[in-house]
Amino acid sequence: MEPLTAGAIAIGTVIATKALEKTGEKVGELLWDKTGQFLVILKKHSPQTVAAIEKAHSQPLDYGKAVLEVESAAKANPEVAQAAQELVTAAETHPPANLAEILSQIKEAVEKSQPSYPSTFIQNIEKAINAAQTQTIDQRGSTFNI
Repeated sequence: MEPLTAGAIAIGTVIATKALEKTGEKVGELLWDKTGQFLVILKKHSPQTVAAIEKAHSQPLDYGKAVLEVESAAKANPEVAQAAQELVTAAETHPPANLAEILSQIKEAVEKSQPSYPSTFIQNIEKAINAAQTQTIDQRGSTFNI
């Protein structure tokens, strides 16, 4: 999966996981571990992005900016790209119950703030939203042309 979509899904998964944690709901151990690993690795390369993501429950997050920052970090650092992809894979297998809602918010914010995003990015996010609504995100067999 290309870094832009992987970054958006990774951010959505982190926010969804943190929101569930606040309400006392449980998420799978694998998803929890991959979320933590992603944040630790991203923090090495983009600490301001992690700080903003971690405050998203109390302060509005500029999703467009955050997605671009994660994409940039992933392109510049294979370690970030791998951690994001591992988190996306974990979310595909065990999506948080609120992931579709968070991804919808990301999509709306990105469309408003970044009208120049490739239409295929929006299509990929819509596919992830639809899949999360059915509680499964499996894009391994899909082809994305970004």
